[in-house]
Amino acid sequence: ARAHFARRLLDDTDLTIADISFASGFGSVRQLNRACRELFRAAPRELRARRRSTDRLVADGGLALRLPFQPPLDWEAMLSYFEARAINGVESVSGGTYQRTVVIDGDPGVLELSSGGHDHLLLRAHLPHWEGLIHVAQRARRIFNLDADIEAASEKLQSDPIIGPPMIARPGVRVPGTWDPFETGVRAIIGQQVSVRGAGTITARVVERHGTVVPGLQGLGLTHLFPSPAALSTADLGGLGLTSARAAAIRAFARAVADQAVRFDRGSGLNQFIESVTNIPGLGPWTAHYLALRIGESDAFPATDLGLRRSLSTAGGQPVAPREAERVAECWRPWRAQAAIHLWLGLQERPRASPGGAAGPLVR
Repeated sequence: ARAHFARRLLDDTDLTIADISFASGFGSVRQLNRACRELFRAAPRELRARRRSTDRLVADGGLALRLPFQPPLDWEAMLSYFEARAINGVESVSGGTYQRTVVIDGDPGVLELSSGGHDHLLLRAHLPHWEGLIHVAQRARRIFNLDADIEAASEKLQSDPIIGPPMIARPGVRVPGTWDPFETGVRAIIGQQVSVRGAGTITARVVERHGTVVPGLQGLGLTHLFPSPAALSTADLGGLGLTSARAAAIRAFARAVADQAVRFDRGSGLNQFIESVTNIPGLGPWTAHYLALRIGESDAFPATDLGLRRSLSTAGGQPVAPREAERVAECWRPWRAQAAIHLWLGLQERPRASPGGAAGPLVR
């Protein structure tokens, strides 16, 4: 993987070979040379000499990279999801591009993601340094869930009488991912029983008070880095529109993340992750499963969610309780998260009797 990433940098950028070796995770130029000769039967300088001008993506204002994926991907649907939930100052969506601030080894940067074609996105990275660029690119892929096994999920779910029809109608819909699971978790806690707009307003206030200002990004609609777990673990959250219980839950969540009682590396499995989150006072199964879904747990399923249960009620013609939702979803394992996003989208696209709508991640 490192050598292939280096090959793409050789083709697509004007970075020096030394910079490429470190950006790709090699310890030295010599290691890069050895890997290229073994895999491509040519040295890095030879590979760069072969590149075609039509493959060049370099332009002023950041380093552009292709992020390939296996189609289909419903870019418009996913971009709309992020646009509705963009945290003011930290994220923005403009002109078909998702933009956000990031922290790389303690220093601020900016990522921009846009559609590059039917099989790849374009990542434009504005970074303080290029060491470890391969890890930045891998992490950026998670935002739009580019490594999701859509084909396997479709094979399992397309014949289902409930999930099959929407999957066939919109095969490119994927479960939204995240750059920063902690940020997503805080946003989810704030969004409990609050509209999307209301949650966005409160989250922006938290960022303005406790985030780190990053000057010079106003043209992109960006101003701050999201607060760290350490910053929010003891933060004063009064006067921001949060209930005292919600503020306490955010601080407790931040402490748990800072102490690594909650981990986002998916190394412990879904059940253990759910337990680690629900052990935090004020956080229940909905928050735990929603966060698990956003970090890439394919079988996460927030059965208590009102939106999911309303969609299931419409499909079945009768009210569906959380336990019944769990029972229905058993046949969707291990792709319950993919089923959930189609249920939420189905609810969103149907006319509602009340503008207040359902409570659930698509309205959080």
